[in-house]
Amino acid sequence: MFDIERWQEIFETLSKNKLRTFLTGLSVASGIFILVILLGFSSGIQNGVTSQFEKDAANSISVWTGVTTKQYKGLNPGRRIQLKNQDFDDIVTKYDDNLEYKSAFYTIWGGLVNYKNESGNYRIQGVMPDNQFIENADIHQGRFINHSDVVGNKKVAVIGNKVSLDLFKGDNPIGKDISLYGINFKVVGVFFDPGGERDESKVMMPITTAQKAFNGGNDIRSMMYTVKMADNFDEAVKLSEQVTLGIENDIKETHIIAPDDTSAIRVNNTLEEARKIYSLVDTIKAVFWFVGIGTIIAGVVGVGNIMLIIVKERTKEIGIRKALGAEPMSIVGMILQESIFVTMFSGLFGLVAGLALLEFVGPLIESDFIKYPQVDFNTALTTVFVLVFAGAVAGFIPAYRAAKIKPIVALRDE
Repeated sequence: MFDIERWQEIFETLSKNKLRTFLTGLSVASGIFILVILLGFSSGIQNGVTSQFEKDAANSISVWTGVTTKQYKGLNPGRRIQLKNQDFDDIVTKYDDNLEYKSAFYTIWGGLVNYKNESGNYRIQGVMPDNQFIENADIHQGRFINHSDVVGNKKVAVIGNKVSLDLFKGDNPIGKDISLYGINFKVVGVFFDPGGERDESKVMMPITTAQKAFNGGNDIRSMMYTVKMADNFDEAVKLSEQVTLGIENDIKETHIIAPDDTSAIRVNNTLEEARKIYSLVDTIKAVFWFVGIGTIIAGVVGVGNIMLIIVKERTKEIGIRKALGAEPMSIVGMILQESIFVTMFSGLFGLVAGLALLEFVGPLIESDFIKYPQVDFNTALTTVFVLVFAGAVAGFIPAYRAAKIKPIVALRDE
């Protein structure tokens, strides 16, 4: 039941010591404000990390080769390992049940591309149809490379949005021919990439066409696969690790590479890297919570001390109340209500100030690893419960001491 007299009494008590009330509230508001800012930035870090993994599939395994650094089975170090179409096909055949998307690549770095009087140097990649999903490419116009293109060695190309803007100046490029080292390719699609301009500065074509047009034979530069995701993240990571290790061992065996030669064959597992990064983000978030809660505790201790002083100042009043028949629980409720009110009001002020600052500053932050720092509704609701609990804790000991005051002792208090 709402007791207006009780609230009038609380406001009267607080107004008698305005500076003390203000400083007490400021300590609580500061604690909540700092907690909200820390949690907002931990959310921003998580958003930034997530956006980095969105550039390509988070469950991908990429394979590329280098030069051997160790002698093995009579073969000298210094051999450059060259992947072949057969390597790609063998892996697909062996691990097909565990793979979702797969693509081999034939890459030319800095290839000259011309359209009428416009030209530029872009990365040229021979790819397979699944590469659209591996790189999370979004088709803006036309279509991507398809199976028919690969089988028929068709001279078609899909260009990144950056290439389209550079060469076609806003005109529709679909159906028009671009020239790569004097060979014409018809543009069938334009794509956007989450990686931005760097990944949109590419010209993609069927891998069979690239190998034939640029004298690649059956050579490939790299391979990439995505592993089918399990419902449980840890199970997915375990499966990805098994497939990664199996692919590495198979290629080393095929090309006669020492098992401990880490330079000749490199297999990168982004899902394992994602687990490490997300574990780090969780640790950062836990540290931020720890620091924020610690700051709140400091404010709560201040509230508790002030309530003890208030109880001491009102000892005679409390004694009179008890002499007139006030129950101990009514005394406890009076002190707790005052403590929770001060904590809640101050804390909500700090919460609103923190949310407002994040709303204002968040869009101005330009960083690859901090994006959209904000506090969601559930976190804000959690801080409200923290405030209620903190107010109750801050007022419990003073309230308990007030309830234990004996009327005869209190009436003698000066």
